[in-house]
Amino acid sequence: MSRQLLEISPACHDRHLLHTQERDWAETNCYVDLWIELLHALGYEPLAALPFTVGIDFEGDQFTFFKFPHADLRALYGLDVQELAVWRPLVDHIAEQIALGRPVLVELDSRYLPDTAGTTYQREHVKSTVAAIEIDIERQRLGYFHGQGFYHLDGADFAEIFRINAADPRFLPPYVEFVKRPVAWLPAESQVVETSWDLLAGHVQRLPDENPFAKFKPRFAADLDWLLDSPIEVFHQYSFATLRQFGACYELTASYFRWLEAHDVTGLGGLIADYSSLAKAGKTLQFQLARAMARKRRFELSALNEMAATWQAATDRLRDRVARPMREADA
Repeated sequence: MSRQLLEISPACHDRHLLHTQERDWAETNCYVDLWIELLHALGYEPLAALPFTVGIDFEGDQFTFFKFPHADLRALYGLDVQELAVWRPLVDHIAEQIALGRPVLVELDSRYLPDTAGTTYQREHVKSTVAAIEIDIERQRLGYFHGQGFYHLDGADFAEIFRINAADPRFLPPYVEFVKRPVAWLPAESQVVETSWDLLAGHVQRLPDENPFAKFKPRFAADLDWLLDSPIEVFHQYSFATLRQFGACYELTASYFRWLEAHDVTGLGGLIADYSSLAKAGKTLQFQLARAMARKRRFELSALNEMAATWQAATDRLRDRVARPMREADA
């Protein structure tokens, strides 16, 4: 029996604006991207849930792998995200939860996700989280959000990704979540904006105590010693954990402040410029690293000093702005 939560198809799904604009970072990370499309398909505005992006930090060997906080999703949309205990075949769990009207977020192997053709599909085993909203076990078909859109997989991919007829006691089940939705409750736009502003004030209280770019620069300089002797494939792993994380995150931050500005929240122009600058600088740094690794040559990291100064200016500006009323006129 086919279970389908939403009446959509890959051909007719309209991507959210965040995935259709000309952007420096077309994708962020699997968890954030799927939530953008899932929220959009459910009728919610994902831009409202981006206050958390202001608080990322350099974590020692990577920038924060930023994710929508479950508490924020509950406050904004009434969504309740719970872990699913996998004690039966995974396909049975997914079918049951979808029948209950609940999207299922599950870690799967990108080797069998057709939407990753050209990167990992049929090439590499890389875990990635998708949001399943449609499943037909008999026809071996799955409908899921991943990356920038909605997709189907079936046949051999379905059998491989769910290990149909495979019995290996060493295999560990993936991490799985399901999303409980309120019945017929869609908050008014004005309420969403106000709740989002309140969430922003909370995330500002959790900003890093130390400038993340000041911490990152000496580590990046030391990492260059071994990066220049590494194959170019290592570039993708390193860049994803560092440059792409902060670049893509801060581009979302700039988009969030543009959304607030469109809802008559004033005094955000400087923040939009600062976070856009950090996003673009991350993209430039990524190109420089790729070139340096290809040529086996070091390059100057003085741009990180400018990024540290921009981050500090944005942080000071942000703290000052949230201390004032949401719709206070520019001083």
